[in-house]
Amino acid sequence: MRRLVSTAGQRGFTLVELLVALGIFLVITGAAFTLLSSSQQRFQTDTQVLTSFQEARLGLDQIVRDIDDSGYPPPTFNGGFLNMFASTPFAWSPGYQTLNPCTVGGSCTTPSQWDIIVETNPNPIDTSCAPNCVQWIRYQLQNTTLFRGVVYKNYHDDPAIDTSAAGILVPFVLNVVNNVCPAQLPTCQSAYPNLFSGGAVPIFTYYCDTPTTPQSPAPSCPNALTDNSPANIRDVTVTLVVAAPLPDAASGLPRLVMLNGRGRRVNPNQ
Repeated sequence: MRRLVSTAGQRGFTLVELLVALGIFLVITGAAFTLLSSSQQRFQTDTQVLTSFQEARLGLDQIVRDIDDSGYPPPTFNGGFLNMFASTPFAWSPGYQTLNPCTVGGSCTTPSQWDIIVETNPNPIDTSCAPNCVQWIRYQLQNTTLFRGVVYKNYHDDPAIDTSAAGILVPFVLNVVNNVCPAQLPTCQSAYPNLFSGGAVPIFTYYCDTPTTPQSPAPSCPNALTDNSPANIRDVTVTLVVAAPLPDAASGLPRLVMLNGRGRRVNPNQ
């Protein structure tokens, strides 16, 4: 006797059902890949911001250390050989050898908002360089790169010329946008209106001793009048605005970090 097998419960999917299921699968898969791609771009941007922040922080720390050591050793260390002591904490140009140096924020080429030359002996233990151990350490912004250069001091030379010789200045901090070009400024102001409200952001801001008219706290050097000399600089505020290499993946706007530091010269003038 043959058993009858029912086929009522073995119906397959219809073509319409398969197409609907495939469409739903494609929508879900597309959404997942879109979310994954967006997350990867966000992670890449955040990583670049973090890397830029770390590099800028290291650079800022080095600048502050050099400023703290400026003017060492003082003239009382050795009054005979000019290259053995720092005759001024910050070298300038033009007129470095004159008794009447240029004015900060006025006739000085260096120091300026974007250019500074520190005069110091950063490693007094090393005597292999004697009798010429004092160095000129220069930081100069060129486009969006902050350069650093180091040469041994020669009192008979112009420090701005010596530190600009071929191969002296090397890239130190990249993607510095303190002094962004006019084409970029509207974009930066749109993304960071408070940061660039006044236009460019100076890297170096100077505060001078004011013995003729003592004030507390000391004003910035461009307002110090007769005391507005590189030799009178006491404090230097350093501000670095650094951009990530790529803009934000979602908004297309630049990703910036701003770091602030303050160096204070502790060595006396005499």
